[in-house]
Amino acid sequence: MPDIYHSFIIHGPINKVFEGISSSQGLDNWWTKSSKGKPEAGSTYELIFGAKYIWGAAVTKCKINKELELQMTVADPDWLGTKIGFSLNSKGELTEVNFYHTGWPENSAHYRISSYCWAMYLRILKRNIEFGEKVPFEERLNV
Repeated sequence: MPDIYHSFIIHGPINKVFEGISSSQGLDNWWTKSSKGKPEAGSTYELIFGAKYIWGAAVTKCKINKELELQMTVADPDWLGTKIGFSLNSKGELTEVNFYHTGWPENSAHYRISSYCWAMYLRILKRNIEFGEKVPFEERLNV
């Protein structure tokens, strides 16, 4: 199975980065159009990307300010069961982010597009935390 991995540094404290990847407001700043959920193992997130894209994910791992993993429960068929996760390491005022999206069934066009999109979205997360930049949902893949 192909997997997606990205590692990068955010110039910001780990608690702010964790909030950015786990709170509804944080997710809505860089990934979702709107979302609902809490970073607690066993809880679920509703991830809205538009009227036809209301997806769901279960929290399979959560350690505050350390890691978060979501397993997709409602999504496009090739995303179902995949795991999206973040592992964070504090380096003073810097935070090392290790991201993964694992469990893809095949190296398909959607997998390759998603890998590209993740890099773009993670850049928006970084710039939001570092500079407070906000990009409207509809424009996020054009920045």
